[in-house]
Parts: sequence; structure tokens; C-alpha cells
Amino acid sequence: MQHDADGPRFVSEALVPGKEFVDSAALSTGEPPLPRRFRWRGEELVVREVVRTWRSTVTDRGDVYLARHWYELETADSRRAVIYFDRKSRTKSRWYLYTISDPPPETGKGSFAVPR
Repeated sequence: MQHDADGPRFVSEALVPGKEFVDSAALSTGEPPLPRRFRWRGEELVVREVVRTWRSTVTDRGDVYLARHWYELETADSRRAVIYFDRKSRTKSRWYLYTISDPPPETGKGSFAVPR
């Protein structure tokens, strides 16, 4: 596994989605409903905010197909994660953690000494 101190770690591992969704209305537009939480390596990743979304496609014999729905997320513990939903997954899981970043360092807000 790669790890850059200033950037995201490449993971590419399956996630176990929870049963609650951030936006279940997405189903009506053909998008997969984004689970509010995921299990990964025995820990829970809780979605605080969806930073951005995009899609990737594949071309097969001249036809273009939607392959993956991508999400850049901020987790409840301030990590950044890129996950995707694989429409053509050959495994049981369809949600994958692509990359994850450590939370930003503490800025020291609220923890300063008052001079006497």
C-alpha cells in the first residue's frame, strides 16, 4: 500500500455499506443511493459531506457504458476518502474505497496559553 505523508493512500478494497442513505432520491435518477456509513477493516467510515461526484465510462464495440459512480467524501473524523460504486462488479461487493487521507493536523484553535 502506498502512503504519501501529504496525500491520499491508495487502498482499492471492498467496503461494506450500511443500511441508511445520504440521498435515497438518487435511485430515481439511476444513481446508486450513497450509504451514510461503511465498514472497512473493522472500522466505521461515516459520511459527513459529499465533496464532489463524477462518473467513468467504458467503451465496448463502439458503445459507451457507465462503469463507475465516484464520490469524494469527508468523513466524520475529517478524513478525505474517494470511493466508487462499480456497476459491473464481479464480486459480491459493489462499493470500494479507492483512496483515503489522514485528517488534517490540529491547528491549535482554542488551545492557546494566555500570557500573565
